[in-house]
Parts: sequence; C-alpha cells; structure tokens
Amino acid sequence: MNIDKIIEICNGSGGTLYLMAVLLLIALTVIIERSRYLLNMQQAGEDLMRALRADPALGGTASRALLERHAGQPQGRLIQAMDKEDLQADRDEVAGHLEEALMVEVPLLDRSLWVLDTVITLAPLLGLFGTIVGMFHAFSVLDDVQNGATQVTGGIAEALVATACGLFIAMLGLIFFNWLTTRVRLIVHQLETIKLMLLNRLAPQDAADTRLKIA
Repeated sequence: MNIDKIIEICNGSGGTLYLMAVLLLIALTVIIERSRYLLNMQQAGEDLMRALRADPALGGTASRALLERHAGQPQGRLIQAMDKEDLQADRDEVAGHLEEALMVEVPLLDRSLWVLDTVITLAPLLGLFGTIVGMFHAFSVLDDVQNGATQVTGGIAEALVATACGLFIAMLGLIFFNWLTTRVRLIVHQLETIKLMLLNRLAPQDAADTRLKIA
C-alpha cells in the first residue's frame, strides 16, 4: 500500500483517520512520559523503604545521600515532612500531619491519565464515525451500474479501516492505562507503608531519641 492509497483512505474516512493519528500520538506521549515518571517514583520508594529498614534514623552517609537523591519524589517529601514535626508532638498529631502530606501527593500520581482514558473512549467512536462516512462515499457510486458493485465492495473495505484503527488505539491505550493505574496503586501503598514505618519509630518514652531527624 503506497502513500497515495493511504491518503485516499484517510480522505475517504472524512478526515477522521488524521484525527486518530493525533490521538495515537497523544496516547503514546502520555504512556511514555507517565511510564518513566511512575517507574522512577516506584524505584525511589523501594530504595527509601530498604533504607528505613536498615537505618531507621537515616543517619548513615549512604542513607542521607539516598534521601537527598530522592528528595523530589513523594516518598522523599513524606520523610522530610516527618523531620519538621515537633519532638513533643504526640503520635496522633504526627499521624495527622503525615496523612495531610500524603494526601497532597496522591493527586499528582495519576496526572494526565485522564487524557489516556479519554483517548480510549474516543478512538472507537471516532473510528465508527469514519466508517459511516466511508460507507456514504462507497454507496454513492451505485449510480454507476457497470462498476457500482466492485466500487461499493472496495469502498466498504476501506471504510472499515477507520473502525480497525479506532479499536487498535483503544486496545493499546487500555492495556497501558491499566498498567499505569496499577503503578499508581503500588506507589500509594508505598506512601502508606513509609508513613507507618515512620510512625512505628516513635515511642512516647524516648521520642527524642527515636524521632527521625535529617540534616
């Protein structure tokens, strides 16, 4: 299939195939950007959780360097929020502040996923619309008695390309949408776990000694 044929099919769909190409580009952009962002964030959470288990106060050189490297990640900011707590505050008060910090971070995790969700819904509908437009064009040649049947058959086949493209984009987007949503859930679980790890290191009788203090 050459370029001229592809352009002819795109024009026969009423231009919807051009719009679907844009949707595919948008979907791929969101998938690539969010995948890299969330995978880096998930790795940061795993690193910080291991550091907290090995060095509860994060006082070692390696732990400090790790926290500094991941300071821009939600897990790092949650640990930094703990550092700002008053040493005399009770556990419930600290837990409330950490929960507040966690709730600030959660909405940032699934940013842009609504775009991918919209593409998943819109692509099949746009493909169906392109197929309907293509059908109109295909049946409009029935006035030609000699070549009508052949042209209608070929026109219908070309019109169905729009539906196939729409379904392909939707299936691709759905696979990655579910995968990215799973990553978001894992990161939220990491944040909850880190919050509990920080709280469990508090003890009323020796809070001043066990409270995480980061330089």
